[in-house]
Amino acid sequence: MATFGTLSDRLTETFRNLRKKGQLTPADVDGTVREIRRALLDADVALPVVKEFTAAVRERALGDEVNRALNPAQQVVQIVNDELIGILGRQQRRLQFAKNPPTVIMLAGLQGSGKTTFAGKLAKMLEKDGHTPLLVACDLQRPNAVNQLQVVAERAGAAIYAPEPGNGVGDPVKVARDGVAYATRQQHDIVIIDTAGRLGVDAELMKQASDIRKATEPDEVLFVIDAMIGQDAVNTAKAFQDGVDFTGVVLSKLDGDARGGAALSVASVTGRPIIFASTGEGLDDVEPFHPDRMASRILDLGDILTLIEQAQNAFDEAEAMKVAEKLATETFTLEDFLEQMQQMKKMGSMKKMLGMLPGMGNMKQQLEDFDEREIDRTEAIIRSMTPGERRNPKVLNGSRRLRIARGSGMTVTDVNQLVQRFEQAAKMMKTVARGGVPNIPGMGPVGGKPGASSKRGKQQKAKGSRSGNPAKRAAENAGIAASTAPTGSGFGLGGQKAPTEADLAELQKMLGRG
Repeated sequence: MATFGTLSDRLTETFRNLRKKGQLTPADVDGTVREIRRALLDADVALPVVKEFTAAVRERALGDEVNRALNPAQQVVQIVNDELIGILGRQQRRLQFAKNPPTVIMLAGLQGSGKTTFAGKLAKMLEKDGHTPLLVACDLQRPNAVNQLQVVAERAGAAIYAPEPGNGVGDPVKVARDGVAYATRQQHDIVIIDTAGRLGVDAELMKQASDIRKATEPDEVLFVIDAMIGQDAVNTAKAFQDGVDFTGVVLSKLDGDARGGAALSVASVTGRPIIFASTGEGLDDVEPFHPDRMASRILDLGDILTLIEQAQNAFDEAEAMKVAEKLATETFTLEDFLEQMQQMKKMGSMKKMLGMLPGMGNMKQQLEDFDEREIDRTEAIIRSMTPGERRNPKVLNGSRRLRIARGSGMTVTDVNQLVQRFEQAAKMMKTVARGGVPNIPGMGPVGGKPGASSKRGKQQKAKGSRSGNPAKRAAENAGIAASTAPTGSGFGLGGQKAPTEADLAELQKMLGRG
C-alpha cells in the first residue's frame, strides 16, 4: 500500500524501539504517543482525528490492560491497531441493494478523482457476482468524458446509456432520469450514474449533483476521493456531505506515493463508511474495504485474508484437483506448470501479493527490484517447445535446447535453468501432494510436525559448546539458542517470520530466470 508507506515506516520504527523494553513506564508511553502523533500529522491526517486517536491510545496504554500484559510492547501495538481500525470505520460495510430492482448507485466527487474509471471497475465487479449493471453517462461538461466512459464500459463488458454527446451538450438530470427508466425496461438490475466533477467545490457542481439525486433517488451515493489529495480531503468530504449527503466513500489511487493520511480522516470526520479501495489503473484493481485488514497493512502486519481470497478467485477448483492427481501419479508436465503460472498471473501483481505478507515493509527495495516479467519469459520458453518436449523434458538435448532458446529470444542457460526449476517445483509439489513437508531451496522445510527431526536440527545440536567451564558452556549455548530463535513478525506479533532477502530471491528464481 504505497500511499501509506511513509506512515507505515514511521509507526514500524516506533514500535521496534518499544520491543527492547521489558516494562513500559509512563515516560515510555508518552514518548511513543508523541512519535505516533508526529507520524500521523506528517501523513496529513486531520488534526482533530490525530488528537482523538492519540488520546485514546495514551489512556489505554497507561491502563491495566498493558500493566498486566506479559509483553507490554506487543499490547501497545494491539491498542494502536484497534484504534486505527476505529478511525477507518470499525466494520466492513457492503453495498445496499434495492428490494425492487434496479439498484441505483450514484458516483460523486471532484474532477480527476477517478469516478469514471471506478464506474467501470464497479460494473466489472458486480458482473462477476451475477448482476447486470448499466453505466449512465451524466458527465456532460468535461471534454470527451462520455467517450471515456464508453471505452471503460467496453473494457468492462458492461452496457452503457449515453444519449448525449457531452462536451457541454445535454441535460445531465434528464439523462440520469431516462437512464433509470431505460434500465427498468431492459431489465438491468443495477444502474451506475457517472456524474460531473469540478476542479474545486462550487455551487453549480453541488446543485447539479443534488438535482440528479432528487431525480433518481439512488440507493447508494458513493463519494470518490483521491487518496493523494492532502489536507483538503476533509474539507471536500464535508462539502459533498452537506451538498449531496453521500452514503459511502471510495478511496482511489491508493497505489500512489503521496502521504495519503488525509484519506484516513474521511470516515471519522463524516461518519460515513469506506466501502471500496481502488489500488491501480486496471479494471480489476479494486477491492472491498476492510478496516481491520487496512490497519494491518499500515502496521506492516500483513493481509493474509485478502491474499487467500485472491487465490480462491484466481484458481479453478477442478483444475486444482487435476493438478493434484497428476502430482500424485507423477505425470505433472511443463504444460501443467505453465497453466499454474498463468493462474498466478490472474491473481494480479506479484509485488502486491508479496506486499501483503507480514514484515514485508522492511524489504521495500527488494520488492521494487522484483521483476514481474520473469513469468512472461518463462512462458515464452515453454511455448517454444513442442508438445512432446513439454510432456517429457528429459528428451531436451543440446540441439533442442538451442532451438528453444532461439525461438523464445532467450539463451541456452535460461532454458537449462527453467528445466532445473521445473524439476525442483515438481518435486516440491509432489511432496506436498503426498502429505509431506516440502524443503524449499534456500528456505529449508516449510511447517513440519512437532517432534520431527531433521539433519539441519542435528547439525545445530552438534554445534553446542564443548567448553569444560560449566558457566562458559551455558553462556555459549544460550547465545546459540538466541541466534536460532524465531524473531516473529514485524512487531513480534503472531509469531510469523518475515521472508528474508534470500527467500524473495529464491521465489523470483522459481518464477523466472535466476
